[in-house]
Amino acid sequence: MTCSEFLALLDDLIDDSVNTETRTELEKHLKGCEHCEVTFNTTRKTIEIYRSHEIYELPSGLRERLHAAIMSRCKKGC
Repeated sequence: MTCSEFLALLDDLIDDSVNTETRTELEKHLKGCEHCEVTFNTTRKTIEIYRSHEIYELPSGLRERLHAAIMSRCKKGC
């Protein structure tokens, strides 16, 4: 399985709507591909946070850097 094939099935994997054979292939790919593992975990966690309406507080240093980066980009005409 390629990364593109994995990404095309990512939503189905997260929604648990893949058959057993496909799930096995996806899990095998995840074990050997750090990039797809990070993508899977990040996407799954993002959906969990969104569904729970959980407010996630950023650490102050990160919040300040993110704000500064956004403001800098907007000043350049984003």
